[in-house]
Amino acid sequence: MKDGNRYIPVEERTGNESIVYFTRDLSPAGIMKAYEKVNANITGRVAVKLHTGEPKGPNIIPPAWVKEVLEKEPSLKDARIVETNTFYDGDRYTTEQHRKTLEVNGWTDFCEVDIMDEDGTIDLPVAGGKWFDHMTHGSHMTGYDSMFVLTHFKGHMMGGFGGSNKNIGIGCADGRIGKGMIHAKDGDDWGVVEEELMEKITESTKASIDYFGKNITYVNVMRNMSVSCDCEGIEAAPVVTPNVGILASTDICAIDTACVDLIYAMCEKDHHDLVERIETRHGHRQLSYMHELGMGNSRYILIDLDHNNVLLTPEKAVEGVKPFVLIK
Repeated sequence: MKDGNRYIPVEERTGNESIVYFTRDLSPAGIMKAYEKVNANITGRVAVKLHTGEPKGPNIIPPAWVKEVLEKEPSLKDARIVETNTFYDGDRYTTEQHRKTLEVNGWTDFCEVDIMDEDGTIDLPVAGGKWFDHMTHGSHMTGYDSMFVLTHFKGHMMGGFGGSNKNIGIGCADGRIGKGMIHAKDGDDWGVVEEELMEKITESTKASIDYFGKNITYVNVMRNMSVSCDCEGIEAAPVVTPNVGILASTDICAIDTACVDLIYAMCEKDHHDLVERIETRHGHRQLSYMHELGMGNSRYILIDLDHNNVLLTPEKAVEGVKPFVLIK
């Protein structure tokens, strides 16, 4: 099944259900509230996979929020933020440039940031992939016991949307070989598009999550959702989609699917731009391919952490969402 440009309604989905937790509390406390529901297997040396952004990018998860979470969460006391260099030639292309950008954005004020491909690469197997039998990641990845995937959910210029799948699939592949395997085709560095791109991103993600097994968990922050990725920095398109909240799950397919469902549950004027971005880039193929590869479930139970763990539908979760207000 492809249909990467088509939204699959809940009633058309099959299979088991996973648990996804939801809070409207867009704050460090909200991140911790969500994370604490899904962190049972986060042990040992912990990698926190973030998109740390281009210089002065306005929409990234605020470093001050992450600082508070790392300081207060016992399982993250000695965690490191992890990143890899970019495939495009910009302010994070080399390790030296990347470290300057991390400093500009305030990440190094409170935490050591590990650029995982600084010292080379490692190949991890891709089980059941149709494009790859392995993916090349930053060599430091295998120095960690667990990974906490903390994702700013937003649009993406090529992927349609950037959730946990994009955060790992692109973000853990090294900047030269792995990202080239995903993007380049027939001599064109950016020749892979639509379904093929979504599938290659997803196979890269599978290499990471298979490596960590049960020791990986996901929190998606739905705020400042431009149609642009944080890799566009200050050039990102204006934000027109309302803030929603924070989601958490141990199932990567379920959490990204729930975020997309929450976008589609908005009224037309609020979700038009982001829905158009997802559909024109065939972003739904990220979700269906994760399901096909056995990476998680497309059906889920949404639990409202703000109201005594009651069950929600996406429509109920976004009911009464106010027009966008920048949360700094």
